[in-house]
Amino acid sequence: MPATLSLLRIKNLALVEDLQWQLEPGFTAITGETGAGKSIIIGALQLLLGERADKSLIRTGADVCTVEAIFDGDELSRLNAALEQAGIEACDGELIVKRTLSVAGTNRQFINGSPATLLVLKGLGDELVDLHGPHDHQSLLSAERQLALLDAFAHASAALAEYQRHYRQLQALTTEYAALSTAESAREQERDLLRHQVNEISAAKLDPQEEEQILTRYKLASNSKRLIELAGAVVARLSEADESILSQLGETQRLLRELEKVDPAAGEFATSHAAAVVELSEIARCLADYVERFDLDPQQLGALEQRVSLLETLKRKYGRSIMEVLSFGEHAAERMQKIEGRDAELERLTSEIARTRTAMNDAAAALRKRRTKAAPKLAESVRGNLRDLGFKQSEFQASLSPTAEPRPSGTDALELLFSPNPGEPLKPLRSIASSGEISRLMLAIKSSLAAQDAIPLLVFDEIDANVGGEIANAVGAKMRGLAADHQVLCITHLPQVAAAASNHFVVTKEVTAGRTRSDLREVTSKARREEIARMLGGQTESALKHAASLLRRET
Repeated sequence: MPATLSLLRIKNLALVEDLQWQLEPGFTAITGETGAGKSIIIGALQLLLGERADKSLIRTGADVCTVEAIFDGDELSRLNAALEQAGIEACDGELIVKRTLSVAGTNRQFINGSPATLLVLKGLGDELVDLHGPHDHQSLLSAERQLALLDAFAHASAALAEYQRHYRQLQALTTEYAALSTAESAREQERDLLRHQVNEISAAKLDPQEEEQILTRYKLASNSKRLIELAGAVVARLSEADESILSQLGETQRLLRELEKVDPAAGEFATSHAAAVVELSEIARCLADYVERFDLDPQQLGALEQRVSLLETLKRKYGRSIMEVLSFGEHAAERMQKIEGRDAELERLTSEIARTRTAMNDAAAALRKRRTKAAPKLAESVRGNLRDLGFKQSEFQASLSPTAEPRPSGTDALELLFSPNPGEPLKPLRSIASSGEISRLMLAIKSSLAAQDAIPLLVFDEIDANVGGEIANAVGAKMRGLAADHQVLCITHLPQVAAAASNHFVVTKEVTAGRTRSDLREVTSKARREEIARMLGGQTESALKHAASLLRRET
């Protein structure tokens, strides 16, 4: 079944302390004295649609304001894909939207009990509610908005999206082409710098495994003099000095042999001593070899110093490690190749731009074909609605013309033209001075679009201002007609419009214990007749009779 707003709860919003409003399908009128708080209903819906919130809306003395709506209907399942993508529980015939504002400045919103962002809430609201206020007709004066209205009527969203995809791609390509073909001197300087960087890194013939080995060799080589001195001193003490340890051990060895001759049991001392002499002799020999290995010539040490200095210089300029230096060199080479291949790249871009422009033009032609087909149908639909709203011989046209340059909206410009009376020339909407005329024209256009779209709830906020008499009857009838396919809410001061509604609620304001509060109550039968009479001018017998006749006519 079609989706409907079944319940609206408002707590501590402006003059409303606590309101639970149960709604029915069809056309519902909302009336009341000026200043009673009818606009609060619109304000609550706007909050649920993701409009910006101000904590000044919170009722004085309260800490938190809450607005909640429940939508019912099988049709809500079409929203499930978007809800699931946002991480929100899918609809099963019911959708609950809630928003809270706190004095502390904390604003939160929930969809089906799950926290949601304002962006998600606004996207959902756009699918559920179409709200039209007394100043919304100003949007009709925008050429882009007029074109968007035609696209909505023509169901051209897919064709427009296809065109815009090619349009954005063409913009990106032309921007890239312009950037590549300008600032030639700067590019030459960049190319020279890149060439120097690439050559410097390439000439170093870097190996990621080399750095640790080079540093180790350099550390030893740079300390070779001290190492040779220390090792040589040890060798001298062991074997080369006049009073060397090994020469002295020779004497102790002789004495131990003498001891062994006297006492054979002391032979083990001589044996151990001999082993120690062998170990010390081996140490002396190895240290002599060690000294020989460190006898580097100055050229080898200089080469190591230069290599270490080169590695440190490259790391200081291009990266913290040899791997980062090599990576920098690769990227610089790629950039240099691209700059050096500028002509080839410009040629490629030229070809790509031509291909994309052709695709964009094809998409624009397909979009124009859809718009051209829909424009007279939209005009005829609006003319029919205008006749219903009292413009019996008015003229309305949707005039398409090509634009000089492609735009994000296509290659077409739309001008909506209107003539309210026979013999008057068609004029652009911006030339219409009468707010009554433009309000009815907006209702006619919205009525034509409403028959096409899937938005379940249409809200009209006093767009029937500055009209009356039979035209007011026509406005009420048009609202009632829209309610055949949509749930319609209308805040109105016109008794004829209110009488056309299938449901009627009155906003009242009262002062209790020094506090002002607004409330909403349904009126039926006698109470409704009295409210219609009030709107007609008072509770006189003639007003009551007129109210009764209006209600009979609409039943």
